[in-house]
Amino acid sequence: MTTTETGRYAEDCAAAYLRASGYKVIDQNWRTRWCEIDIITQKRGITYFVEVKYRAKAAWGDGLDAITPKKLQQMAFAAELWVNERRWTGGYQLMAVSVAGQPPQVVDCIEL
Repeated sequence: MTTTETGRYAEDCAAAYLRASGYKVIDQNWRTRWCEIDIITQKRGITYFVEVKYRAKAAWGDGLDAITPKKLQQMAFAAELWVNERRWTGGYQLMAVSVAGQPPQVVDCIEL
């Protein structure tokens, strides 16, 4: 399986987890020429912009360790573009999902 295929599989795993947790998945792999958002969901009128981080082995650290201040800034920029493009007037929040293992499973899910 290629890195891209593994990433997609991890994102699909995260999307399934979010659906099972009561979130409605609106979009996956939303992209512009400047940025991308892995998953966009909604729950109780709030839109969540979700970054999925995958690690094949725990020895490489938790996927959430990759959510650096720079990554948070990129996520916020992408969310703002989506909000402005859609003229969304409701609340929104950034979220990260850590996926690990073979087969991939959700390890953690946090609001940022």
